[in-house]
This record gives sequence, C-alpha cells and structure tokens, in this order.
Amino acid sequence: MIEYLVAIGLITGIFAIFALGLNLEWGFTGLINFGHVGFLAIGAYTTVLLNQGGFPLWISMAAGVVLAGFFGMLVGIPTLKLKADYLAIVTIGFSEIVRLILLNEDWLTRGPMGLHGFDRPFEALIPFDYNYFLFLFTFVSLAVIYILLEQLVHSPWGRVLKSIREDEDVASALGKNVFSYKIQVLILGSAIAGFAGALLAFNLQYINPRNFIPMETFYAWIIVVLGGSGNNKGIIVGAFMLQFFYSGTRLLQDFIMFDSTQMASLRIMIIGLLLVVFMMYKPQGLLGKKEELGLGR
Repeated sequence: MIEYLVAIGLITGIFAIFALGLNLEWGFTGLINFGHVGFLAIGAYTTVLLNQGGFPLWISMAAGVVLAGFFGMLVGIPTLKLKADYLAIVTIGFSEIVRLILLNEDWLTRGPMGLHGFDRPFEALIPFDYNYFLFLFTFVSLAVIYILLEQLVHSPWGRVLKSIREDEDVASALGKNVFSYKIQVLILGSAIAGFAGALLAFNLQYINPRNFIPMETFYAWIIVVLGGSGNNKGIIVGAFMLQFFYSGTRLLQDFIMFDSTQMASLRIMIIGLLLVVFMMYKPQGLLGKKEELGLGR
C-alpha cells in the first residue's frame, strides 16, 4: 500500500508542477495554451537524449528547461499579437508537431520504440527504494516552484499580469509593454513544463511519444479548473482532487464485471460526471474567486 501511495503521489506532484506553469499563463495572464504537453515532451526528451549522449544529468535537465522556455518564446512571438483564439490553435498544433517529430525521427528518438536506460538524480547513492527519494525530490521541487511563483505573482510584475488578464488595453494605456510580459509568461510557463517533463521521465524510466498526447494538456486544464485558476495553492489541491477521482474509480473493477476496455471507458465517464457535478456547484474551482470568472477570459 505504501508503494502504491508513493507512486500515486509522484504522478500527482509532477502534474501539479506541470499545471502551475499553465496556471501562470491562463490563470494570471489569460493566455490560452492548449499545447502545454509539447513543452513537457521537450523537457523530457532533451534531458534523456543529452544524458544518453554523455552529458551530465544536471546539465541535461537544465538544457531541457531552457529549450522548453525557448520554444515557448518562439511560439509566442508570431501569435501573441493576434487574438487569443489563434494562440490556442497554434499551441495545440505545435504540440502535435512535436509529438509527430518524436514519433517519426527514429534516428534521434527511436520513434515509437521510445527511450530508456538513462540516469536519474543520485540513483547510485540511494540505499533504499528510489521511488521514495524521487517522491521527496518531486515535492521539494514543487514547494520551491510554488514559493517562487507566489513571490512573483504578488510582486508588481504579477499585478501587471493580472491587469493584462482583465483588460490588456488598460495595461497598455498605462505604459506597460503587454507583448513583452506575455512572452515572459510563456517562457516561464513552458520552462516549468519542461522541468515537469524531466521529472516524468525519471518516474517512468521509459518515454515514448504516446506519453505526450494532447489529453495530457487537458489533465492540466482540469487541475486548473478544479483548484481555481489564478490560485497556486488551488492548483496543488486540484492535482490531488483529479488523482483522487482517477484512482478512486479503479475500485469499481472489484464490483463491476467489465473487461479492461469497458472499464476504462466507464471510469472516464464517471470522472467526467463528477467534474460536471462539481463545476455546477463550484464553477470558480475549489479555491478560485467567483468574481474573477468571465467570458472575456
């Protein structure tokens, strides 16, 4: 049971970090990113490929974070001056381009065969079950990222982001370079996703393009909606709530005699129903502010 709870906690912590990057973009700045998983994939694959190429693990991780942030900037430059809908379309297209490159460039990524046999932080030094250490490492990382983001969003920089979210014309009229702030947010949010990708690779010990389908982005969106957009504490709570829904429905297989395919479909239906009921009564999320909801967002 302890091993199972640690495994569940690992996924929860990784997706909480992943969703914190999305919350910075959407919850605080109002940027619609439907391709967040693309930056998760860049962080994971860059870390693994560089490490397998002989680079030290920490340099490989840093490169994955920086490259994810760099591609966030590249995606934002041609799209952020357009309407928000275009950013959503471009980002989901970008994530699919990344996935298809990973799937088809066998010479680099081994395509659908995936990658394995890479280092993990301090693995040779841990005398006990490595998952316990990775659990601690993940949640310490989550705490550090949470604290840094809280400092940022409650600073003058963060207040500008909120003003852009509410009405970017007003922020522009007050002399703020709205485009520059949006680029900064995309870089930081994408870099956080890249770091989560490295952690995901360490947890899985094997990655392939199927790990980075668009549905992973919408898990992050569910976390943001459940916890409350614009609230970093809510994101962590939302990650635990989603994992509770997802893992709790596994118990149904002890009572319903369906095959694995039918059970998987039933679980998704039940999770969807639970989310609908929850949002009927708490549309702003568990810790979100109802007055911040609006169609303009």
